[in-house]
Amino acid sequence: MNAEAKTARRAKGRGGKSPPARPRTAARLAAVQALYQAEQAQAPAEAVLDEFVRHRIGAVAGRPLSPGALEDGAAPGADVTLLARILRGWAGNAETLDRVVSAALAEDWPLARLDPVLRALLRAAAAELYDPDGAPARAVINEYLDVAHGFFGGEEPRFANGVLDRIARTLRADEFAPESG
Repeated sequence: MNAEAKTARRAKGRGGKSPPARPRTAARLAAVQALYQAEQAQAPAEAVLDEFVRHRIGAVAGRPLSPGALEDGAAPGADVTLLARILRGWAGNAETLDRVVSAALAEDWPLARLDPVLRALLRAAAAELYDPDGAPARAVINEYLDVAHGFFGGEEPRFANGVLDRIARTLRADEFAPESG
């Protein structure tokens, strides 16, 4: 079984949820899968993006999805523009974003120690939060928590929530500043 099939099966099996139908949520799920694949295969994010657009987002390209396509890592209906922004944002700022994610983790919990899917999720969210023109931070956090619940049934979503909040407050501090009255 390939890496994409494993992540898709985890997304469907652990949380009992099928992949999302909303284009932006589907793009975020695909970004997590793509970053996981890029890390596991040690492939450039741009190559993984190209593969996802050509082979996994069939519904966007007007191609019918084969039976079992979701379990094989397909991302039907994903917002390709958002997926590309996340992956390219990650690729262009990987060292900076890994420092931000690492700083948001507990001091005794290094990034390399995280489950690889959780690491991919935090990296995708960090890349999206790093874009000042992206969706509001709270919306990004909520979307990635939905994705986390799809992959994990234990404490991981709660852990991700705390880390994502710290990342967002670092990268988008202005969105969390108290309003002056």
